[in-house]
Amino acid sequence: MRAGAPAIGVTLKISEGGDGEDGAPGGEVLARSNVVLEGYWEQPEETERALADGWFHTGDGGEIGDDGYLTIMDRKKDVIITGGENVSSIEVEDVLFSHPAVAEVAVIGVPSEKWGETIKALVVLAEGAEVTEAELIAWCKEKAAGYKAPTSIEFRELLARTATGKLQKFKLRAPYWEGRDRQVN
Repeated sequence: MRAGAPAIGVTLKISEGGDGEDGAPGGEVLARSNVVLEGYWEQPEETERALADGWFHTGDGGEIGDDGYLTIMDRKKDVIITGGENVSSIEVEDVLFSHPAVAEVAVIGVPSEKWGETIKALVVLAEGAEVTEAELIAWCKEKAAGYKAPTSIEFRELLARTATGKLQKFKLRAPYWEGRDRQVN
């Protein structure tokens, strides 16, 4: 998603390391300004993490183009690392959403013994639409690199959202990671 140029008085940069170090496509977006938060209320550890090295760590993966415009790729925690490849959940969601039978979609990483984590799509079908799991996976493989296609699709009646309509991926991921000591993301 192209976010535009920074506001006056705001400096942006992308963290070193990009894909490999923190899992964020293009690296993590960092911001510095006189209007960036001073800290989180009574949460010193979170404050220290978020404001490390004098930069606000947004949690977004992105890149800054030659024209100075910022493009947000995905939330760091929503990047799926499968078999050593970083996959943007948003990219996979866009491909699935382009299928006429799909009304809503959320793509998450779920545990995989072989790959560390694998891609799972949670799909709400359009009213009266019919499509199989295999058809949607094949659709993804036609439109994107094969490793970006979900390995499984679960059909749902609805997806967990906030009052403002944002997907709550942490809630969607939670049941799959329950009881595990370590998550890839």
